[in-house]
Amino acid sequence: MEQDLNQLVQAISIASDPTRGTLHQQALEYLSTVQQNVANTWRLALALFIEAGPNGGRKHPSQARFFALRILDEFLENRYEPLDEETFQTLRQSLVTYIQSEYLYGPAEAEASFLRNKFAHTLTLFFLCTYVDQWPTFFLDLFALIRPAESTSQSTFNKHVSLLFFHIVLEISGEVADQLIKAARHHLPARHARDGRVRDAVRERDAGRINEAVLTIVADGSERMARLRKGDLPASNEELDGAIEVVDWGVRTFASYAGWIDINLTVTPTTVPLLFTLLSDHSLAIRLATCSALTKIVAKGLKEPGDKLQLIKVLSLGQVLDALEAKTRVAQGARGSDVDEGEESYREALGKLLNILGLELCKLVEECPGSEIHSEASELLQQILPVMLRFMADEYDDTCSTVFPLLQTILTSHKRSRKTSTEPLEESKRTFLTSLLRVVLEKLKWEEDSDPEDMEEDDKAAFESLRKELRTFMDSTFVIDQSLVMDALRTLVINTLTAYGSGAPVKWNDAELAVYLVYSFGEINKSGTKGRAAFCHAPAVIREKRKETDYSEYQLTSHGEMLYALVQSGVANYPNKTVVMQFFETAARYGDFFKVRKDCIMPTLQAMMDARGLHNPESHLRSRVFYLFHRFIKEDRNEIPPDLAVSLFEGMRDLLSIQVELPELENPETQDMLIEAINNPGIFDSQLYLFETAGTLVSLLYKTPNQAATLLLSIVRPLLDELSASLQAVKGVEDVVPILKVHHIIMALGNVAKGFPDYPSPVPEGYILPPLHVFSEVAQAILVSLEAMNVFKVVRDATRFAFARILATTGPNVTQLIPPLMANLLAHFEPSELTDFMNFIGLLIHKLQGDMFDVLDQLIGPLSIHINGLLAQPVSGTDDQQTHTDIKRAYLALLNNVVASKLHGIFTSERNKGQLEGLLASMVQLAEDGSDPTSQKTVFTFLGRCVSVWAQPITDAASQAQALPGFERFVYERLIPAAFALFSSPQFNIADGQTVMVVHEICNFFQTVMKTRGQETLDFFISVFLPAQGWPPEAALEFTTKMRDLDAKGFRKYFVDFIRASRAGS
Repeated sequence: MEQDLNQLVQAISIASDPTRGTLHQQALEYLSTVQQNVANTWRLALALFIEAGPNGGRKHPSQARFFALRILDEFLENRYEPLDEETFQTLRQSLVTYIQSEYLYGPAEAEASFLRNKFAHTLTLFFLCTYVDQWPTFFLDLFALIRPAESTSQSTFNKHVSLLFFHIVLEISGEVADQLIKAARHHLPARHARDGRVRDAVRERDAGRINEAVLTIVADGSERMARLRKGDLPASNEELDGAIEVVDWGVRTFASYAGWIDINLTVTPTTVPLLFTLLSDHSLAIRLATCSALTKIVAKGLKEPGDKLQLIKVLSLGQVLDALEAKTRVAQGARGSDVDEGEESYREALGKLLNILGLELCKLVEECPGSEIHSEASELLQQILPVMLRFMADEYDDTCSTVFPLLQTILTSHKRSRKTSTEPLEESKRTFLTSLLRVVLEKLKWEEDSDPEDMEEDDKAAFESLRKELRTFMDSTFVIDQSLVMDALRTLVINTLTAYGSGAPVKWNDAELAVYLVYSFGEINKSGTKGRAAFCHAPAVIREKRKETDYSEYQLTSHGEMLYALVQSGVANYPNKTVVMQFFETAARYGDFFKVRKDCIMPTLQAMMDARGLHNPESHLRSRVFYLFHRFIKEDRNEIPPDLAVSLFEGMRDLLSIQVELPELENPETQDMLIEAINNPGIFDSQLYLFETAGTLVSLLYKTPNQAATLLLSIVRPLLDELSASLQAVKGVEDVVPILKVHHIIMALGNVAKGFPDYPSPVPEGYILPPLHVFSEVAQAILVSLEAMNVFKVVRDATRFAFARILATTGPNVTQLIPPLMANLLAHFEPSELTDFMNFIGLLIHKLQGDMFDVLDQLIGPLSIHINGLLAQPVSGTDDQQTHTDIKRAYLALLNNVVASKLHGIFTSERNKGQLEGLLASMVQLAEDGSDPTSQKTVFTFLGRCVSVWAQPITDAASQAQALPGFERFVYERLIPAAFALFSSPQFNIADGQTVMVVHEICNFFQTVMKTRGQETLDFFISVFLPAQGWPPEAALEFTTKMRDLDAKGFRKYFVDFIRASRAGS
């Protein structure tokens, strides 16, 4: 064995040194073999770990011995049956001998402390394998080692063996009782069963002895700490630290099993005073461990509510936590700005303990209505509510949030009781809610010395998250007592803003809170009305009369008063970026307010236009205001007179210059600068809002078309000139900046058009059209750019976007450009672009309807060829499959849009009628493809629409012009058989939800055919088709009768049930 040991030690050394080349790999392979063969190598590992050297210490390096414990772990980990006697005795004797030599008389692995924890885990695994059947005296044998020989001058208990004992009990608790640990592992049922047997055996045999040993050692250690601190014993830092370590780990051990052994063992006249003494100990570690222990005791599940109440009363934690909260708060105040994270963690632990205590009391109150338990628990709960609020008011958010679960439970209970009660709110509850609101409003404030605009993102996000949680408490309080919350918020906001407006000093975080509450009020007041009525008490006014109604004579609501005070106070001038930005956010959110108090529009716009807003020197703030300004103008554009619109336009003109920003590439060799620049456009994305706003402002001059056209040209002409120059600068793909400039300019021009109202359909009498000649010139210039640069996807994407917006504004007036636009978009394209292209066509159909006929007549043939060619190509890989599916679904959606918009004539036009048969054949093929139920459903929707228009019986000239001769034969001979063939397919699964949706659409298709062709369809099913399918006459008659007589929903249900019954019986 000596040779094998040396070889193993050498392999472990080489394996830890990657510089050893091939030897390193060979060593790793050898160690892997050792681990895979633990049934034979465990003896080698045991010897490696425990073998002593000539000087009495361990012979082998700690690294090698750690690996040896891993081998032993592998051997013991999943062993659920007893070990053979020889193996058991070998392991037991060796490990006990090791403990005696190393822990009782030796240094307890002082030079490799990590081995102590690892050995405790290994010994625990051995315990789990053997305790029930082979080593029932495990703890008695261990206890015999804890007391040292009488002749020594040590403490009553051996420190090293005591700590080993603690670690083993902690490990055992984790393995057999800790639900979090067990849930995180994927143990076999046999492992769980074995662990359950061990847990039961410990409870039955040794729980009392374990508990007694732990508490005796802790009490001894506690007494020793006290004597060392007083000087009654010869003191040294090492002695005191050793005593503290023993007590700390002892209390942790107590906490680990307090939840799974008999409560009568853990809560006694001896333990409670000991725990409360340790709860105030000088040592932070001991205090934290004691908090954890008490938390486990309080949270322990007890069958009888009376027992739980008695436990809580015995502990009297309410008074203890009240005193400790006060004591630690005074200490916290005395420290001032000196942060002691350890002491703050103690307050946090106390908060968690109070939270658990409160939740347990809430359960008793909830589960025992009308009983003495209920009243006593309610009284105890009332006593701790002030303490809960003091923890919640803690300046440290981690401590504050410890009581959130308890607070949420209490508020939920109050909300529930308010729903069933018409009585006024009890005074005690109102007092509590008033105090709660005071705390919440204080906690909602930023710290005075913080700067949210120059703060780590994680810290900022953490506070925003806290604010959201605090808001939920305010929302709940609002449900319980609406007037209480409204009065508190209104008072705080009005007082703060009035003070600032009168020149009194107001701290920035107080000002920000006032603005934030105005911003949030609409969310808090969920019962409030919408629109103008949210801000003033005005009667309902029909839409057409709203513009001429003077809302200024109507009294403001509470929210309206707050918003009015917000604007009139001049808080937008506050010399703090966060306050000003919150003002802008609020103004943009509540655009309807400015419709009832128009005198507030100008001061708000002045703030937005200057260096506080659009011209802010900080780009991240400026870009946000670009959006907020856009939102404000869009919402209140009807309140802005033309002369103000021109002033605003001129005031933002200097911001309409397009700058290209190139991002820094992390991997220039692999990254495409053009793609990265599009994905990371910098401020340009926000700048697009300004271009849209410019369009909106110009559109407000609609009554003076010449002025509007001139103003529009003043922004469009420079962009077109830049577009032309950038176009000429592009020589190849390496010219990234001019390519990006072309992209940005096209996008900007599209957004200018987006700012105008959509073209009305039909055009009402007296409607003043936008400057169509300007937009026609813009569209032509964009088309020229596309023709020159259609090889660039970014240009194709931008063109598609811009044309969609221009066509929405101009209606049918530039449709002549659509055919060349289509041709250029399809001249170069990636497969994924086809989906966007077809969605674009669908948008144009929606906007232009019949005006799209000629365009579609030219497009549908080449487009269908493109699509069918792509769909016919073999699919390779997941991404390819997704693109394939997306294109197919977009194509089917387009076909449906065409028929739904009554443009189906393009399929039968002189240009395209030769391709109709191929189109229908491809539809049948897709209808038969069960691999994509979504597309199947859409195909049958399309075919049903085709039946509605092409299969109509010819009764007059109009129906003759629309009907497609012979189409009904195609329906009977191809479509109906194809539909029924699906039901007999081996892949057909009526239990699948998507398949059911396909069957529903087929039912709709059948009923459409029946309603279109009438009795002919019923006769076809009864006399021809269903008999050929082997249906009995009565079944065929029932099917056709149901199809004729039931509504769509009823027939779908009937047929799905019919298929299920048929397949169940087959």
